[in-house]
Amino acid sequence: MSRYQGEFAFRHDLPAKLGVLLVNLGSPDEPTPAAVRRYLKEFLWDPRIVEIPRPLWWLILNLVVLNVRPRKSAAAYASIWTEAGSPLLVNANKQAERLAQAFEQRYPGMVEVAVGMRYGNPSIESALDSLHAAGARRLLVLPLYPQYSATSTGSVFDEVTDVLRRRRWVPEFRFISHYHDDPEYIDALANHIRAYWEAHGRGDKLLLSFHGIPKRCLRQGDPYFCECQKTARLLARALELSDDEWMLTFQSRFGREEWLKPYTEATLRGLPKSGVKRVDVACPGFSADCLETLEEIAETNRDVFLRAGGESFHYIPALNASDAHIAFLQSLIEWHAQGWPELAEDFDRESAKQLARESQQRAKALGAEQ
Repeated sequence: MSRYQGEFAFRHDLPAKLGVLLVNLGSPDEPTPAAVRRYLKEFLWDPRIVEIPRPLWWLILNLVVLNVRPRKSAAAYASIWTEAGSPLLVNANKQAERLAQAFEQRYPGMVEVAVGMRYGNPSIESALDSLHAAGARRLLVLPLYPQYSATSTGSVFDEVTDVLRRRRWVPEFRFISHYHDDPEYIDALANHIRAYWEAHGRGDKLLLSFHGIPKRCLRQGDPYFCECQKTARLLARALELSDDEWMLTFQSRFGREEWLKPYTEATLRGLPKSGVKRVDVACPGFSADCLETLEEIAETNRDVFLRAGGESFHYIPALNASDAHIAFLQSLIEWHAQGWPELAEDFDRESAKQLARESQQRAKALGAEQ
């Protein structure tokens, strides 16, 4: 049982706040086989990720995958690890910090921001604990996956609601399921790519690489493929690109079944044969740089392209904690939080704090401890 269900279940002296939970995929605690094995065990056991019947998958996962994959994955993580830790967590913390600062300037004392990772640390449960302890009585969850998939956003919903259903006091709750076609998101991406081109020149083709999922997910009704297509189409239009100046591909395939195509690696291997000597790659499905962008794209797939005869490979970083990204995320949160008092322009915050103090005095008079 979480300690906030008991000892810190409620404080009368805290005015009600809006809690914003930012969620991303997660990463191991350190780039070692043991840490990666713990992380992969949690990640790959999620039935949203692997839909094989549990008894069969338990055997495959524990007897095969977790005895082979951790060492290879640990080496990949080690190649991008920073002194501050996992790039994904570093970027996520920066995003949360900057968002918290932006909200504090506009709505002093009314918004708490926390980071929770779907797998690994900090967990979603620990992030919800911290928001509850800070007085968040309304909760807005933002999975930082622009395009919805059951394998990502759906899994976040599962975990958040699983944690909340065990709580004695459930907050008012809203969940942002996607933002793949939000005009401000498209503008932020387009301006980010233009700025990169102004600083580094422009390649023969822009490759937009999205994380892949098994093709059967599309057949079963997952909207991810369509949302990726729409993001790419809107972005190409914003950049005023002709059809032959850009491509959409899917990366990070795992296992033997067919995934969404075309595959990023195969596409990069074939581009030099069609006369593409410089390629620029952006990943509009990733809100922050991580293993899949820094190691898979900027290292492994760079080598694939160059070995195939390409001359110049440019990875365009994710939006991360850039000014445009933070401004967009703040706007997105404000839009979805409409009607809640904490973000209302006419909300009297000082009166709310005074009411909380008076509530505490009345509660203590009735025998409450806080």
